[in-house]
Amino acid sequence: MSDSTLVWDRPEPPERPAPSLLSRARIVAAAVALADAEGLEAVSIRKVAAALDAGPMRLYRYVDTKEELLLLMVDAVYAEMPAPAGRTWREAVRSAARGVREAALAHEWFADLLGGRPHLGPATLAHADALLAAIRSDPGVPDIDTAMRITEALALVLNGAVRKEVAERRAERASGKSEAQWQAASGPYLERMLATGRYETLAEAVRDARHLDAAEIFELGLDYLLDGIEANLPSRDRRR
Repeated sequence: MSDSTLVWDRPEPPERPAPSLLSRARIVAAAVALADAEGLEAVSIRKVAAALDAGPMRLYRYVDTKEELLLLMVDAVYAEMPAPAGRTWREAVRSAARGVREAALAHEWFADLLGGRPHLGPATLAHADALLAAIRSDPGVPDIDTAMRITEALALVLNGAVRKEVAERRAERASGKSEAQWQAASGPYLERMLATGRYETLAEAVRDARHLDAAEIFELGLDYLLDGIEANLPSRDRRR
């Protein structure tokens, strides 16, 4: 066990000659591939070691615990994302949101690790810094405190939206039915319930509302978030 409590502070050990060379990068890549194929619950030091044709004890020279491995995996996903950018704070927030959504759809297990305490890996910190810098550079954002509140509001909405979309994809796979097939199977029951007259507003929504796909819902939710933030930014008159 290392003296340091943070994996980011520990230098990578020199590799000794062995049948298969190891590095943190190779270990993390194998863990990400395993999680992509079988889900986060399939990731363990033993299974990752087997994928690398190495003994589990060799991996413990690079990571102390599974929790450390998960931190490294999250940082690897952030390293894949384009840096948030834009000419305005709205464009920067939209850029960051789309990047996280695309990453979670490519690595569904990533959605399970969003939220909680801040992740402190170098790629994650670079992503957060780029987002804050892009927001802060907009003349409409008066100070760093306002920039922080914008990123916090984004995280609240983004984490929920991404987890919901990933959960729906998993439910579709688990049931073996597409969205259209599920609707066809549950439709008769829903029609009977709505015909009772007890759910008038819901019946109106099912009958008359426009039903959007996941990407449209995501973009519309972002629009609502951005409009709400903008409405609450201090006006230039008040900042004088």
